[in-house]
Amino acid sequence: MDKDLRIKSQVFSEGPMKAPNRAMLRAVGVTEEDFKKPMIGIASTWSEVTPCNIHIDDLALSSKKGARDAGGVPLIFNTITVSDGISMGTQGMRYSLPSRDVIADSIETVVGAENLDGFVAIGACDKNIPGCMIAIANAEVPAVFVYGGTIAPGRHNDKDIDIVSVFEGVGKHNNNAIDDKELTSIECNACPGAGACGGMYTANTMASAVEAMGMSLPGSSSNPAESAEKHADCADAGQAVYHLLEKGIYPKDIMTKEAFENAITVVMALGGSTNAILHLLSIAHAIKVDLTIDDFNRIQEKTPHLADLRPSGKYVMQDLHRVGGVQAVMKLLHENGYLHGDCLTVTGKTIAENLEDAPSLSEGQEVIMPFSNPKRADGPLIVLKGNLSPSGAVAKVSGVKVNRHTGPARVFDTEKEATAAVMDNQINEGDVLVIRYVGPKGGPGMPEMLSISAILVGKGLGEKVALLTDGRFSGGTHGLVVGHISPEAQAGGPIAFLKEGDIVTIDSNKKEISMEVSAEELEERKNNWTAPPLYKRGILGKYAHNVSCSSKGAVTDFLDKE
Repeated sequence: MDKDLRIKSQVFSEGPMKAPNRAMLRAVGVTEEDFKKPMIGIASTWSEVTPCNIHIDDLALSSKKGARDAGGVPLIFNTITVSDGISMGTQGMRYSLPSRDVIADSIETVVGAENLDGFVAIGACDKNIPGCMIAIANAEVPAVFVYGGTIAPGRHNDKDIDIVSVFEGVGKHNNNAIDDKELTSIECNACPGAGACGGMYTANTMASAVEAMGMSLPGSSSNPAESAEKHADCADAGQAVYHLLEKGIYPKDIMTKEAFENAITVVMALGGSTNAILHLLSIAHAIKVDLTIDDFNRIQEKTPHLADLRPSGKYVMQDLHRVGGVQAVMKLLHENGYLHGDCLTVTGKTIAENLEDAPSLSEGQEVIMPFSNPKRADGPLIVLKGNLSPSGAVAKVSGVKVNRHTGPARVFDTEKEATAAVMDNQINEGDVLVIRYVGPKGGPGMPEMLSISAILVGKGLGEKVALLTDGRFSGGTHGLVVGHISPEAQAGGPIAFLKEGDIVTIDSNKKEISMEVSAEELEERKNNWTAPPLYKRGILGKYAHNVSCSSKGAVTDFLDKE
């Protein structure tokens, strides 16, 4: 590689004052000849705390080999992960979204402090992916993201199941629809090995979005965790970073506004997680792309929902892989005019050039519906606004037959109290169950509400009770749910002034969410309201005092928080 392309690591290569730096590097295996080569980091999210990441240590070694074979000096370093599935429904869930920023900050810190020329980031669980992407944006060196891959489906009673099946099983058990033995059997068979949750939940959604954005190599998002293809992904990524350095291609050259529009289009077509809105906004903020929450409705209106994937459909990510994967879906979308084909990617080629060699969907497959018979004529992720959420709220309407729901508010300030009411059969058909003070500041940490939403589904109330919150929902959530209500209660948003029995209306056709309370009454309630004290201890305290509104991505690094 030419000397002028060794952007950062050349600081270690020449002059007597570089001897201490070089001495430290020699101790970790760097040779005299290596000082002439670019240093390439391998950011690994390996951990034993979750099946999503249990295999990533081996994948990091594959990326290391790829980078060295290409001519670089690879160095593996680690960052954290937490498991949403394990922390769901507990106080631990408050740490989930803040972990995204810990991951981003820690990777950026190592890349900057070690003067790395480029890096591969390997992530699997929900917050790994946006965390790695925010780091890629902020580090401003050539980089490639590799998805750790999806878990295989479990099997129970000759049917595919996954982690969401367990949460819904709790609701069925509470409703006396299944016994203890059946619930235990579901639990023991839901997660058969390594990889991220198998449906079109948040991890698979964000991996697909990153591939559509051009920041992963083709195939990365749908190759399963436990497969030879996944190791090839990682080795190829190590080589790809070296080639990006040779060509002088940086993340800002790839992550353009059009690239984000491609990502949103693919998310809509696949029926992805509501969390995609939160995370794509945060990544766009980091790379300085002017993406707003209103852009999602603009693309939603013209993009059909094609994928019959869980949680509202039949199939899982491994099934999509078998019929051609995300590349085949992108090829279909591009051929029909839905993608910007001229966007650059980490291959050094454009989306259109990559898709020329991509497979088409397998003939006779049923995972992806045709344009003539889509799951839904427009996208399933909808931004709602109104006097209950002036800055925007997010609903996922795939598989939901109810377009409008009006009912009395049943208001709770904690998920625990709301869950107890559901389990005690105190919530009735037609109610609007509200959980507030669980936003980015109020939680703090904007916890997900998969447990209670799945219990409602298991009890047969998934479309008979509306569930509203300024917190979030898991990508595995389905039913009549609205999250990300902003401004949040902690910040004095209207949801803080909602009272028990107030009539609330959710209208997905009009994209409205409102309460039958006059502006004058709302102002009077606001004047009599005092914000609860912000949390002050540790990472959650730091997060509560720095995080922005969810409608801006819940980012932590700018002053205009609301």
